[in-house]
Amino acid sequence: MNPSSELILGVDIGGTKVAVGLVDHHGKIMTQIRTPMMANGTAEEGLQAVISAIDALAGSPGRPRPGEASTESAGGFHSIGICAPGPLDPKTGVVLNPPNVPCWRNFPLAARIAEKFRQTVKVDNDANAAALAETMWGAARGYHYVFYATLGTGIGTGVVLDGRIYHGKTGSAAEGGHVSIDYHGPVCGCGKRGCIEILAAGPAIGARARAKAAAEPGRAANLLALAGNAQSVTSEHVGRAFSGGDPLAGEILAETAHLLTIWLGNIVDLLDPDVIVMGGGVAAMMQPFFDDIKRDLPAWCVNPRAGEIPLLLAHYGADAGIAGGAALCATQ
Repeated sequence: MNPSSELILGVDIGGTKVAVGLVDHHGKIMTQIRTPMMANGTAEEGLQAVISAIDALAGSPGRPRPGEASTESAGGFHSIGICAPGPLDPKTGVVLNPPNVPCWRNFPLAARIAEKFRQTVKVDNDANAAALAETMWGAARGYHYVFYATLGTGIGTGVVLDGRIYHGKTGSAAEGGHVSIDYHGPVCGCGKRGCIEILAAGPAIGARARAKAAAEPGRAANLLALAGNAQSVTSEHVGRAFSGGDPLAGEILAETAHLLTIWLGNIVDLLDPDVIVMGGGVAAMMQPFFDDIKRDLPAWCVNPRAGEIPLLLAHYGADAGIAGGAALCATQ
């Protein structure tokens, strides 16, 4: 068998980039590229940006003309899995109304890519796909009831039960980032109050840091040195200051860990997962607090065995979208 015939093309579409990689059946990304995404143009310009990225990586040898059959995998891969911005319909591959890619409204992404490349195409949102990749090849391998969260500018989540993504009736399940833990809290971008995303994602960490830096500049000397002034402090500055041993940065991240613990208590009581996996830039910053979260979790759960649930950092970092796209098409 030609080894290339076992490769899957994983595509990660964001508001500014298209990342494309060839992934083998062990989940190893063999090669990858990143190209610009035309998110604010026409729907066809956005589609062409994705097609161009795929062509740039895989080329076109062996691709059949319309109506012709192919005797081998076009471009050295046998299927295409796409992580696309939601909301979307994973059953039809239609991208519905994504705020980060406004060029697509009710756009049949899977059908258009399948038409172009004559391959099986699957589409899902990034957190669902990353959750599946972690279950198949990453930190959650061997577990049956997986809760995955990506912590970054927002908080996205995915649930994988016995190796299958849980989509719910309409495909909109697992919006865990919009579980509220404070109904008097700040208004989230989704319109609800007190969602964990508005309280514990990167922008929220930065906002708490800016407030503390403005109120207590003496304690915030390290943050101010990194950012230049209180209003310029971001979550990245907090992470860098914490790595250098700054007490105020540690206090800010400890507060974030407490919020995440309350949230995960709700998740555990709802889903009873056998593993929790966290990915994304904020998750890497929060990893030193994982033991604290595990220690405190039973106080926020009815589940008496909550403290036994492993809390793990994701295997795939910035490449989660590529691996996730491939996982959508991989056989187990």
